[in-house]
Amino acid sequence: MCGRHVKDGETALEEPQQPADGHAQEPTEMPAPQVPEGTGVRSWARDLVVSVLVSVFIILFLYQPVRVEGTSMLPMLEDQDRLFINKFAYSRLGSLVGDQIHREDVVVFLYPHDHTKSYIKRVIALPGDRLRIDHGTVWVNGEALKESYVPFKYQDDRSQPEMTIPDKEYFMMGDHRSISSDSRDFGPVDRDLIYGRAAFVYWPMDQAGVVH
Repeated sequence: MCGRHVKDGETALEEPQQPADGHAQEPTEMPAPQVPEGTGVRSWARDLVVSVLVSVFIILFLYQPVRVEGTSMLPMLEDQDRLFINKFAYSRLGSLVGDQIHREDVVVFLYPHDHTKSYIKRVIALPGDRLRIDHGTVWVNGEALKESYVPFKYQDDRSQPEMTIPDKEYFMMGDHRSISSDSRDFGPVDRDLIYGRAAFVYWPMDQAGVVH
């Protein structure tokens, strides 16, 4: 008896049989699967709703759009630039996963003397750091900072006596040193006032990019 042996666990594939007269049978055409009317539209609508919900979640809980007012962060940020700030980075949950504030981060915080206003500046010194400014040159823990983000034309010659940054406070400065109102004027900023890290500029398009 002629046949095909199949081992246990394998799937047997039936081979086409030749008819007795030696002519091959024409293959039987299978009908195309019927797609219920409206399925494509419902699928598209569902994907759209999911995309919108995910976008809303990201904007509300992870990122927040803000507008820059002023020129104290030139040349990185210009007046009226729109950017997203990462709110999760400095949240309590973000801190638990190891996302901390670092020197040179560009951050957004509540103005210490008026919490209805927000400032955007660069972190220059961390809690416990020794900081002094000598005719525009910033020294932290005995070393002069190499501030490539401050072009020569935006430098100034202000000085400040050495100080130790208090616990849970941060020293902030604008990149446009000659016009910036920052921690040289209102002192270090409390950690609880810092609520976001600048992530990327989205408008205008020619300015779009990651904030460094």
